Amino acid sequence: MTSNIHRRVVYAAAILFGSALFAQTTSTVGVVTKIEPGSQQVVVKTDQGPEVTVTMQPNARYARTKPGETSLANASTIAITDIAAGDRVLARGKASDDQKSVLATLIVVMSKGDIAQKQAAEKADWDKRGVVGMVTAASPTEIALNVRGPGGVKPLIVTPASNAVIRRYAPESVKFEDAKPSTLAEIKTGDQVRARGDKTPDGGKMTADEIVSGSFKEIAATIISIDTAQNVMKVNDLATKKPVTIRLNGDSNVRKLPLQMAQGLATQNRPPEPGGRAGGPPPEGARGPGGRGGDLAQRLERAPKVTLADLKNGDAIIVLGTVGTAPDQLMAITMLAGVEPILTKPGTREMQLGDWSLGGGLGGEP
Repeated sequence: MTSNIHRRVVYAAAILFGSALFAQTTSTVGVVTKIEPGSQQVVVKTDQGPEVTVTMQPNARYARTKPGETSLANASTIAITDIAAGDRVLARGKASDDQKSVLATLIVVMSKGDIAQKQAAEKADWDKRGVVGMVTAASPTEIALNVRGPGGVKPLIVTPASNAVIRRYAPESVKFEDAKPSTLAEIKTGDQVRARGDKTPDGGKMTADEIVSGSFKEIAATIISIDTAQNVMKVNDLATKKPVTIRLNGDSNVRKLPLQMAQGLATQNRPPEPGGRAGGPPPEGARGPGGRGGDLAQRLERAPKVTLADLKNGDAIIVLGTVGTAPDQLMAITMLAGVEPILTKPGTREMQLGDWSLGGGLGGEP
């Protein structure tokens, strides 16, 4: 999300100061790690990785803006002493030949506190007004989703608002902010979609302010081997009985269900017994906020985070990921362990995915 914010600031700054100036300069974007007011320097760890020393020219401008601003019209003038470690900055100026330093004429600052507040507000809004589902039909004007919740799978018709932001996940990326500008026409049946907007009173339709789509694959598997050094694991796909390579990175969401929660979710999703009675109510540990049985995605987010070192060969997992360069490779977006009660068919030792879905974990957190 922060990278998108800074792209907007670069664009606004280019308009404000003129394209001729920006044609002769470069931009450095990253997080401040060190401030040296005496020498008018800040050290920035760039989004690409390397650190860059930014030295301000005597007539340089310091400006602070809020996340979400689309111009520098409301930016406030600050001094280098107002910058703190952890703030994100955009520095414009002339880079050295080795790209290790920049002589800057402008530095735009977003404080870490403002960014955290903005992120928290957006996440809260996604939790409140967001849904995740699988596309069952798509047209030039709307898409139909199957959305899984406490009451099972329900259909939802999503229509973008006139000013809706529509994006699509980048291939092999699990980062929400890496999603690229897209159109409704790119969405197809079988895609997974995250949408945020207002629903009609009956809950059957949504006017979406934001839609993010992608093509993903979900499997249930048992672990064959784990390479913690490479963050890679080999698994056996329970559906195809073939090996699959699962890769993880720092953005992969790996969690393990406590036994009580797994048993409760298994009971809740068990087919009804003869006579129409379901297998029984889930235990309180599997319920949502206030004991009302909240959204499935929110419940899964309460499961403890784990690493590959916490897992072992033979464990059962459910993985939602992007398909890699080969069909037998996945980059994990969400991986859930502790799922043996969910996958095991009642009265047998056989495990299968069935109609279970991790769609609620699509794409990490917005």
